[in-house]
Amino acid sequence: MPLIRPRSTAGIALITTLLLLYLWTSSTSSTTSSSPPVWRTPSYESYFWTTLPTHYPPKQIRPLPTSSPLRFPKIQAPPPSESPEALQTRLRRQAAIKQVFSKCWSSYKLHAWKADELAPVSGGQKNPFGGWAATLVDSLDTLYLMGMKPEFDEAVAAAATIDFTHTDLEEVNVFETTIRYLGGFLSAYDLSADPRLLAKAVEVGEMLYHAFDTPNRMPITRWPIHAAMAGAKQVAPAGLLVAEIASLSMEFTRLSMLTRDSKWFDAIQRIAEGMAAQQNSTALPGLWPLVVSAKDETYNIGNAFTLGAMADSAYEYLPKMSALTGGQLPIYREMYEAAMAAALKHNLFRPMTPTNEDILVAGSVKSENGVVTLDPQGQHLVCFLGGLLTVGGKLFSRQQDLDAARRLVDGCVWTYKALPRGIMPETFHMLPCPSSTCAWDEASWKKGILDRAKDADKALGADAVIKRDRLPKGFTSIPDRRYILRPEAIESVFVSYRATADPSLVEAAWDMFVAINATTSTQLANSAVWDVTLPRDQDAGMADSMESFWMGETLKYFYLVFAAWHEVSLDEWVFNTEAHPFRRLLP
Repeated sequence: MPLIRPRSTAGIALITTLLLLYLWTSSTSSTTSSSPPVWRTPSYESYFWTTLPTHYPPKQIRPLPTSSPLRFPKIQAPPPSESPEALQTRLRRQAAIKQVFSKCWSSYKLHAWKADELAPVSGGQKNPFGGWAATLVDSLDTLYLMGMKPEFDEAVAAAATIDFTHTDLEEVNVFETTIRYLGGFLSAYDLSADPRLLAKAVEVGEMLYHAFDTPNRMPITRWPIHAAMAGAKQVAPAGLLVAEIASLSMEFTRLSMLTRDSKWFDAIQRIAEGMAAQQNSTALPGLWPLVVSAKDETYNIGNAFTLGAMADSAYEYLPKMSALTGGQLPIYREMYEAAMAAALKHNLFRPMTPTNEDILVAGSVKSENGVVTLDPQGQHLVCFLGGLLTVGGKLFSRQQDLDAARRLVDGCVWTYKALPRGIMPETFHMLPCPSSTCAWDEASWKKGILDRAKDADKALGADAVIKRDRLPKGFTSIPDRRYILRPEAIESVFVSYRATADPSLVEAAWDMFVAINATTSTQLANSAVWDVTLPRDQDAGMADSMESFWMGETLKYFYLVFAAWHEVSLDEWVFNTEAHPFRRLLP
């Protein structure tokens, strides 16, 4: 082998970069290799979170599975036919969505560069997620998918300078950090193969791994990071939300797959195995209670069960882990099927509507002494469920899931249309149909309104409450009238469209986008609003808030509805709960 003369430091740097790129790229090709981890660069070895001593190291590390990946049924339908006129309409709409994203990105860059969030009305900045540039990291894969290469390259260069050893926050939300930062870096790396992105993913992963440094290796999900940095011993909490402990699996597993270091997979698989063992001993077998204990590793005590806020992604990640790992871990399919059997039976209801739509809404339940009681509260956030059931139904050939999925998607679309601005509120209540029939009954609807009203309001009468609270027909209350730029409804519309090729979903998506942009657009970007029950000619009230998921999720899903059919195919990619696509392990 000839000697390479050191003609310049730039040349050496280039050769080193190419070598690392080869190693990192080759590490993605297989998870079955017995090769040792390749992530052992000098900067990694001296990184603070790598050198910080561990008080409670695991006694053993579960290896990544090595069996052959399964060949799952396809999720995506055959591509729909498209006339020249339809193609032009699709591209025009996609360009309009990209234009909104570009406007937001330009304002973020000008007013809040490397802050977590832009304040889209005042032009200020906010740092609720560690001050590590959440919007920048969350937007990396959106920039790439939209073909904004100069902006992507600039963002990657900026992301490479983020310091995950410093934050002004006293407490770090491990779940949010995982889905936004770790998920964002992993996805952008899977798309671009830029080694700087995998380097940052490892930095985040090493930091988060120390949240698991407890006697039983269970994580502290609201993590006092400065105490950990000072070397303090830690104990996992007795009470925490089930979503926060059960929604780390995709990101940690993908990091292990890419680095060939099983420690992150091992960390989350301990949680999955504990949850699986207790899944059928809860008060509502198949579902886990809203609050669980990491300290005691108990996942079966409690009587409140929901697929909505604070529990949602615990269920979302079950079929997605199967897709990600090529079905090598049967535990995830088994947990999914048990959970959905219970959810379809207890949590879903058909609401009474004035035109008798055959739709479903997902509510919450309590189970006490064998009696299950439904709270028919809908949430914008729980609109993810239609997409989840579509993915699970396709992967595991469960027609009952696919049937429920489409009715849930239609329910979310209907709820958007039912509000005066064409936007679903954050939470609402509806009247479940009787089991025997589902025909509109105005008297029953008004009685449902008074049953839910406060005592002081009952004397006013239903008509007065309807007028005061601006209740569309079918809604019995709207306790939270905000729209905070959430992505869940368009997420399920996108997944359902890819699975069915139904053109009505494209029109529904466009109507949703137009309505949202009309209500939330500011001079700088887009803002959450306080009240979507107000008519279009009144001010909905700008909240001066634009969470990173607006650019990382909502606009991405809108864009992908109008993308080419093969782009980010659901048969090759699986999205985490922050809409970051990871490459699936395929046969």
